[in-house]
Amino acid sequence: MTERIYHIPALLNETIDGLNIKSDGVYVDVTFGGGGHSREILKRLGKNGKLFGFDQDEDALKNVIDDERFIFVRSNFKYLKNFLRYHNIEKVDGILADLGVSSHHFDEAERGFSFRFDGELDMRMNTQSPLTAAVLLNNYSEEKLADVFYLYGELHNSRKIAKTIVNARGKEPFKRILPFIEILKPFFGREKEKKDMARVFQALRIEVNKEMDVLKSLLEQSLEVLNPEGRLVVLTYHSLEDRLVKNFVRSGNFEGKIEKDFYGNVLSPLKGINNKVIIADDAEIERNPRARSAKLRIAEKRVS
Repeated sequence: MTERIYHIPALLNETIDGLNIKSDGVYVDVTFGGGGHSREILKRLGKNGKLFGFDQDEDALKNVIDDERFIFVRSNFKYLKNFLRYHNIEKVDGILADLGVSSHHFDEAERGFSFRFDGELDMRMNTQSPLTAAVLLNNYSEEKLADVFYLYGELHNSRKIAKTIVNARGKEPFKRILPFIEILKPFFGREKEKKDMARVFQALRIEVNKEMDVLKSLLEQSLEVLNPEGRLVVLTYHSLEDRLVKNFVRSGNFEGKIEKDFYGNVLSPLKGINNKVIIADDAEIERNPRARSAKLRIAEKRVS
């Protein structure tokens, strides 16, 4: 399986440039996927450099790079610090995270990430996890379902959607995508149906994979494992992720609450490298439509 089939990275050059790679540095690609970013990083590393690639999806194993400088870790990146210590690494020079879902996942019907196909209501990045979208839909309380759709899908009719789901599952449990879509159609007008359905699926995916909790954990751990002047490079694809990253880079916390010293200097452990978020140009969007929603933020750990 080639990387192009699996996934085409967005803003590839800008992302790799953002790492400011040192020839003998230690770097981490926490979302290895098809290996596109990792291959570019290895091109810039010397013989003494080292790269760790994290991915919990077994499909990523097919893309592992045969290079003595590369170490693949089949795990969720929330365990970043633990696995680095296991490999006797205390500090790294750069961390790259390309968040969201690979094109590969959207194109595999049975993975259940896309409403374009019928398939099982799965949506797990880690196929060993017991929580699937079907389990969630069939077992979460009406109130909890409403919270998921409101918080992670920003759907204002989340309570009505949750009530309809609870009533429908009482007659027949949810298993596949098409029957689930059918009960949702009355909530969405034809002109906004795809956009709103995408929000529903986004909300389910985020909850199934605990994506926001995992992102928070990564950002917090980055402060512990990055060397001074080490780079944190994050690609986000929806406003919830981007807001978290933006706040954390600016303030060192998720609320964006800025603290200043006596002289008015911002007391944040990170310094933003790009004052304005980096987005794809028209040419890249034409080559790779997924890049349309990509936002790149680059930060550097301050010297204490």
